[in-house]
Amino acid sequence: MPDAGGGAPDIRIELDVEVPVRDGVILRANIFRPAGSSPCPGLLMRTPYGKPDSGFEPLVRAGYAVAAQDSRGRYASGGEYVPFTVERTRDGRDGYDSVEWLASRPWCNGKVGTFGGSYNAWMQWSLARLRPPHLLAMCAWSIPLEITDLDWWGSFRPGRRVKWWMTNMAPDLRRRHGLPPPHTPEQAEEIWDHQDQMRWIWFLPWMVLPRHLPPGLREYARDWFRSPARRCWRFDRVHHEVEVPNLDFSGWYDHCNGSVGHLQLMQKHARTAEAREQTRLVIGPWNHKHLGERSLGSMDYGPGARVDLTQVMIRWFDHWLKGDGDGLRREAPVRYFVMGSQVWKGARTWPPQDGIGRCEFYLDSEGDAHRPDGSGRLLASAPTRSGEDAYAYDPEDPVPTLWSPEMFTQPSDRSVLSHRRDILNYRTGPLEQEVEVAGYPEAVLFASTSARDTDFFVRLVDEHPGGRALDVGYGMVRARHRISIDREDLVTPGQIAEYPIRLGPTACRFLKGHRIRVEITSSDFPNHDRNHNTGGNDLAETELVTARQVIHHSRRHPSRIVLPVAG
Repeated sequence: MPDAGGGAPDIRIELDVEVPVRDGVILRANIFRPAGSSPCPGLLMRTPYGKPDSGFEPLVRAGYAVAAQDSRGRYASGGEYVPFTVERTRDGRDGYDSVEWLASRPWCNGKVGTFGGSYNAWMQWSLARLRPPHLLAMCAWSIPLEITDLDWWGSFRPGRRVKWWMTNMAPDLRRRHGLPPPHTPEQAEEIWDHQDQMRWIWFLPWMVLPRHLPPGLREYARDWFRSPARRCWRFDRVHHEVEVPNLDFSGWYDHCNGSVGHLQLMQKHARTAEAREQTRLVIGPWNHKHLGERSLGSMDYGPGARVDLTQVMIRWFDHWLKGDGDGLRREAPVRYFVMGSQVWKGARTWPPQDGIGRCEFYLDSEGDAHRPDGSGRLLASAPTRSGEDAYAYDPEDPVPTLWSPEMFTQPSDRSVLSHRRDILNYRTGPLEQEVEVAGYPEAVLFASTSARDTDFFVRLVDEHPGGRALDVGYGMVRARHRISIDREDLVTPGQIAEYPIRLGPTACRFLKGHRIRVEITSSDFPNHDRNHNTGGNDLAETELVTARQVIHHSRRHPSRIVLPVAG
């Protein structure tokens, strides 16, 4: 195909190049490569979001031929789209065939890497398990081990998922099926932002929503609603089949930061020594949309927080596809940014093991932790007296999610919610010594509820001397799944039950004079759907019931948070 033009003189661009795969379907890719005649390594990005027609100049100038490909059934590619809510799709085989196709091009030297984040990273793990012979390295970032990692403990996350369906996935399917616009994500975003957002966010019952989606998405969304706890990715079983190393990027505020779990499993189970020993992870103070940037929301983490991830990726592929240098092999497998101190640290794995201890803080109060000026406190040992704090969780008035206009999580100032009485607050006194947390904080709640099913959220907060209360991380549990995501056990109203809750990964140094604060509540909407408190199917029902929630704290019921603390 002739040069499509539009690039720099030393970059050759070919659009919609045909890539045949084994079942006869034609996929299409945009090719960006150096204009010279010498073969070079190839990089493949497969995506369901519409392949870019620009933006790869740094990779090409670094000496790579880049193939950006529409995945099956999306945009210019043929075949039928099957989303990743199905246990096995054809994407793995398509990816294998595309790697081998790229390796066979006369302008490629046969050495291929793959790259991309989120769904594009899912594409990579799907093909890597099949071990195409010419694949030498991956850069798959920001994709959890399982879809249920996105929908924590059986909850449905309407803010992200419904917007994703409506604005990312549906438009192209509407176009392909001859339905009225919107036909592009840009059109759909405009409608979402200015017309339909509230309609879809407050929609009930969720089970009916798929009828508003186009064919090719509708039936899969409906099936997902029938079995939201089904494990369809099973990436925790994939690593023993993968023989190439991976470079992963993630962020403390990335809703997909379950991606960090790939590292330890690769280190334990990958098929080759190189994949086990050389897989890498970089974690910064970022979210899903703003990886590598120094500022997020109202927070500026300083110039050190900014990382040119494209250059990090180029260095990665230079090593594995060009054999440039061995310095990368001697570096720590993990680089992570510590918020508060604003420094980068290295570790052998995630979570860090060396020099990490456990520090427990126990909940206590005079029964007024629901008040911002209440006596809720964190103690170094379990309280000697019995106590409790109660609040009403009304799903018609949920605690609102504090996030960006694009509906991505970010460090928020929790003090703006101080007027609410459905959030319990427990805090230390002003710290006399700094406390650095690195890993997964864990909470253990002893709670009772008037409902047969409900939710509990635990949030770790850095309370500044001036009153600012910065969100560090959170975790949640849906009561019916308190034992396992794979089984449902409704609770007995009024009976005290134990709720273990693991918070998301984080690294934060609480400075002198700051306070460590723990928040407990029962909603975070629309980041998570509202538990209806009925014990029924929240996805199929419209009834909403207020629940009385009680958090118990005593020697017998030692509700607490356990922090992984650096020594």
